[in-house]
Amino acid sequence: MTPTTSLSLPAASAMPLALQRGLAVDSTSLDQLNHLAGRDSRAAVRETARQFEALFMRELLKSMREATDSSGLMGDESAGLGTQMLDEQWALKMTGLPRGLGEMIERQLLLQTQPGAAGAAAGAAPAAALALPPASAAVRGPVAQPSATQAAFVSQHRQVAQQVERESGIPASFMIGKAAHETGWGRSPIRNADGSDSFNLFGIKATSGWRGRVTEITTTEYVNGAPQRMVQRFRAYDSPLEAFRDYARLIGRSPRYAEVMQNLHSPRAFAQEVQQAGFATDPRYAEKLERMINATVNVKRALG
Repeated sequence: MTPTTSLSLPAASAMPLALQRGLAVDSTSLDQLNHLAGRDSRAAVRETARQFEALFMRELLKSMREATDSSGLMGDESAGLGTQMLDEQWALKMTGLPRGLGEMIERQLLLQTQPGAAGAAAGAAPAAALALPPASAAVRGPVAQPSATQAAFVSQHRQVAQQVERESGIPASFMIGKAAHETGWGRSPIRNADGSDSFNLFGIKATSGWRGRVTEITTTEYVNGAPQRMVQRFRAYDSPLEAFRDYARLIGRSPRYAEVMQNLHSPRAFAQEVQQAGFATDPRYAEKLERMINATVNVKRALG
């Protein structure tokens, strides 16, 4: 039998600082990570990479345990909780090793957020040992073949979206993904009373301050979490370019969406902030928008 002492974990005081911290799975830890990002972005990238590595190790240990039969006298929930806590500690212990997964993740994050600092993350290790493929190749992987409808929609709006991206800083893929979500890849556009296209690709409602043309349609809104059909007033435009620019103005200049503009680095963060700002009433709006943005990115890669 393996001695118990061989499985003991080092005391917290003997562990590196990074290993004393738990996983950032609660709001307090996440707030601390966000605060760190505001003070030292490089340190925040390193800590984020460590968190990813620790989560991966924890899931790996969990999968290994689930693949084996449980045994012992304490086959109850308390034993399961103890095992979960032990796995988390082992995951943290295995995190941060030289030339490990954490360093690879850190370099990839730096390539995305701080291109000039990516080389420094390699430290003194030989360049050949730390060489990575170009960022585009690292994140591409297998690209799913888009449908003809998806490809046509992205191709139709790509040039305009890129133009507005240069003007506003909002990624073209985020805007096209938003338009794809609102129109079902162009299959369900908002139309004027005469059946013509309103070019309202983003589902922007006509509030009291809107002085442009308006169209009314029956749409689904969520009231207290329940879907209801109701007639709403929406803005109407003369072209897709007008719609893209109006959406960019709304997101970029309205104080209501200030946090959205601080989260252009991530489809998930962007979608969550748009929902938090109250753009839509659907409780699953952020999830759906993120999925459509990622689908748009995939289509753009497939199109080349």
